[in-house]
Amino acid sequence: MYEDKTLTCRECGAEFVFTASEQEFYASKGFQNQPSRCPACRAARRANGGARGGERQMYEVICDGCGVTTQVPFQPRGDRPVYCRDCFERQRQNHY
Repeated sequence: MYEDKTLTCRECGAEFVFTASEQEFYASKGFQNQPSRCPACRAARRANGGARGGERQMYEVICDGCGVTTQVPFQPRGDRPVYCRDCFERQRQNHY
């Protein structure tokens, strides 16, 4: 049913083979898209924690729970409270 396909990595431009067995595995997991990166680039991306192009931008905020200055990896919009790690963990435990 599946045949090997040669794909081009969007990261490094190298060609790689998307094997029939890999295609079958992707289909069994319900994945809709074929891989866009070669195995080496996928491994490097995973090793890097999935980061896109280096350091993640952090935003300095004041915790709505305890008032301490902390950093978060998203830009607060002001419509929801923002917590430090400890207060966030407490909120999460109380909520669930």
